[in-house]
Amino acid sequence: MKDSARLLSPVLRRAVDTVRDLAPIIVVIAFFQLVVLQQPFPNLGSVIVGLLCVCVGLGLFVQGLESGLFPLGEVLARGFAHKGSLLALLAFAFCLGFGATVAEPALIAVAAEAAEVASETGAIPDSDGARGSYALELRLVVAASVGLAILLGVMRILKGWPLHYLIISGYVLVTVMTIFAPPEIIGVAYDSGGVTTSTITVPLVTALGVGLATSIRGRNPMVDGFGLIAFASLTPMICVMAYGMVT
Repeated sequence: MKDSARLLSPVLRRAVDTVRDLAPIIVVIAFFQLVVLQQPFPNLGSVIVGLLCVCVGLGLFVQGLESGLFPLGEVLARGFAHKGSLLALLAFAFCLGFGATVAEPALIAVAAEAAEVASETGAIPDSDGARGSYALELRLVVAASVGLAILLGVMRILKGWPLHYLIISGYVLVTVMTIFAPPEIIGVAYDSGGVTTSTITVPLVTALGVGLATSIRGRNPMVDGFGLIAFASLTPMICVMAYGMVT
């Protein structure tokens, strides 16, 4: 009985935390549905079942991050740091960003929609082949830019470069490029910066930065270990607008 209680305790605690985290969303939806719209919930039974599934799924997801992805990222970062091979570390950083992004479902959807709109506006030929090529090229550009972002973020941690200088410079460049980029690519570029922060990329990249900062003497994990995700959101906007200006 005591062993069962010990096993159930983390599960119950995770369930309570998940319900607490989702409570503001539930309250807002219920308020506008019942008070503002003054309509009952359609298919209330399905809504309740779906809500329970969301709670269970979110709890399992967070538990998986804490148990698997975060420790894995930190172990990999420390292993590369102790190995002392800068080239291997930078290659891993680029491959991590590229691999996690190129298969991101949100990016696939955005690229496919962008290709569809481009064919309708005459920017590319109206054929399945042209749309497929355009969507693939867009995905590869975004994935390569995220890989470059993670590589640059790792270099920042190693060299101790100030984060705010890089972020400010990057957004100044985005602002300038927005003036000259084709209007039809600007929205795609901005959306590409958002879809790169996926549920897999974020924890792995964050763990990589924290683990690397922890392994290097003189680096503070709270100060130096974070910021990689900012690069992952920033560089796709720059690269996609550059792609639109070139093609």
